Amino acid sequence: MAPLLTRPQVLESRLRDIPAEPGCYLMRDGDDRILYVGKSKSLRSRVRSYFRSRHDLSPRIRLMTRQVCEIEFIVTDSEAEALALESNLIKNHQPHFNVLLKDDKKYPYLCITWSEPYPRIFITRRRRFRSPLDRFYGPYVDVGLLRRTLFLVKRVFPLRQRPRPLHPDRTCLNFSIGRCPGVCQEMITSQDYHRTLRKVAMVFQGRSDELQTLLKQQMERYAERLDFESAARVRDQLQGLDQLTADQKMSLPDSSVSRDVLALASDERVAAVQLFQMRAGKLVGRLGYTADASGLEPGVILQRVIEEHYSQVDSVEIPPELLVQHALPQQDLLEEWLTEQRERKVQIHWPQRRQKADLIELVQRNAEFELLRAKQGQEQQALAMEDLAQLLELSASPRRIEGYDISHIQGSDAVASQVVFIDGLPAKQHYRKYKIRSSSIRSGHSDDFMAMAEVIRRRFRRWARAKAEGADLAALRQRGGSALQTDGLNDWPDVVMIDGGKGQLSAVMEALRELDLQEELQVCSLAKQREEVFLPGESQPLDSEPDQLGVALLRRLRDEAHRFAVSFHRQQRGERMKRSRLSDIPGLGPKRVKELLAHFHSIDAIQLASIERLSQAPGVGPSLAREIHDFFHPEASEQPSDDSREPVA
Repeated sequence: MAPLLTRPQVLESRLRDIPAEPGCYLMRDGDDRILYVGKSKSLRSRVRSYFRSRHDLSPRIRLMTRQVCEIEFIVTDSEAEALALESNLIKNHQPHFNVLLKDDKKYPYLCITWSEPYPRIFITRRRRFRSPLDRFYGPYVDVGLLRRTLFLVKRVFPLRQRPRPLHPDRTCLNFSIGRCPGVCQEMITSQDYHRTLRKVAMVFQGRSDELQTLLKQQMERYAERLDFESAARVRDQLQGLDQLTADQKMSLPDSSVSRDVLALASDERVAAVQLFQMRAGKLVGRLGYTADASGLEPGVILQRVIEEHYSQVDSVEIPPELLVQHALPQQDLLEEWLTEQRERKVQIHWPQRRQKADLIELVQRNAEFELLRAKQGQEQQALAMEDLAQLLELSASPRRIEGYDISHIQGSDAVASQVVFIDGLPAKQHYRKYKIRSSSIRSGHSDDFMAMAEVIRRRFRRWARAKAEGADLAALRQRGGSALQTDGLNDWPDVVMIDGGKGQLSAVMEALRELDLQEELQVCSLAKQREEVFLPGESQPLDSEPDQLGVALLRRLRDEAHRFAVSFHRQQRGERMKRSRLSDIPGLGPKRVKELLAHFHSIDAIQLASIERLSQAPGVGPSLAREIHDFFHPEASEQPSDDSREPVA
């Protein structure tokens, strides 16, 4: 995808779509990576300023704008709420051009050094991660209120009061009056201290119920003693705590409960559904769906989205609570099904009042903007799908199109991607990643044809099994809207596109013949060099132009599949490079690897050690010692031993 600066008309259209309301904006590049996250009380004005006068921008921001290919936004109710959301998005995604949170010098954070045996808790304006375990909470608008609250927390909970001990051989006065548990002299274990500090962290995560209960009990004790002055002081502290953890629709008071929030906006033909994922009271992600709204009630559409989404995710990704905008027709059935998937209780609520209803309203507003975008691009996408149907000689315009690609470096870390376009738009909730399992594809030996055939077999084996059992595939495809009614067989594609030429296409068709699905699927391939479209059994490409709408749609699908595959390959390669070489030795698990490194102190020492020295390490016997030695000295293991050599005459 080309940068927006090179497409002035697209840029101007995109800027017009952005509302003049508070919220956060996300700048993405051609590989769909987030470049920058920002906030503003007027999204349209702020985003437009990046492209109005480039002379007023810093060199870093000018470099960023040259790479922007897409702009996303999330609407909030206030600038303060946008600030909290911006901070959370930056923490989760760590964009390249967000070195620090914007206005970092203005807003303070609370830092807890979890990496230390006895963590410190302090206020800072500089978010420097000393360790991946350390955490920053905030930002907070009122630094005075934050200081008073931290002081209050240290009075309620016995915590470390000083960065360094006051006395080398004894505790200070804070231990005597119960303000400190005696950290300097290790009067408390590290585990117990961590347990106490986790309670404190809950306060600054918005989970302040426990602290408020303690303060209320203390206030009541003061009142019983007729010490009204002290009771009033604690009352003010309670009010200050309430103000510090001010109600936000993006952070509910009961933040210990993870939840997904669903809302939609629709017209007579199409519905845009937004799914906000909230974990520990914070927004960590969102998904967008488009659905056919013709003659369907909003509750039916939401139920269909819930079925489709949660049938594709792992059980750990299902939250214990769902908030929906409308009542669902089969709510009890869905709760039972989700509970079975998660193996824990799942509840679906239709809130009508207070904060949860406000949160629903906010998600609905974001859905309305997505609906506006969908309607504007709907006509162009319809023309592209009609052109593709004519090109492939289909009876109707394809709705679901799947694209596949392979990524590796000379056979190492071979992976594949499956991307899905629905109604001409990316449906990222349906994207899938595959690790190539074939033993013949390894470092130094690649076979794209075999890899592509393997992916297609794995993708359609459930459908092949259903056909072998006598199922009517045509009937399943017609009923394909509900995962509950079709036992998961609701993902049949209208078109399958393979990235490659006639070789990859032939390998895929051979795999489909093994599955007895070669007559069921419409398959094509798109060659990179000349953007040629090939069909099975045809030696010549189709008569097409690279810039016609149908081919452009296939090209976008191909580029997205390539991007997704390359991203997954880089992830796998990075994880492999982080692993120790010892992990590749058969019979060596993480525990023994740790023991070996503790015994020899380095991999080089292990490599130089003899079999006798290796067998002296904890948990290593003679056979395993020989395995380790042969791993580092393969040439020695292939040579015959002295006893086996024939005598020389």
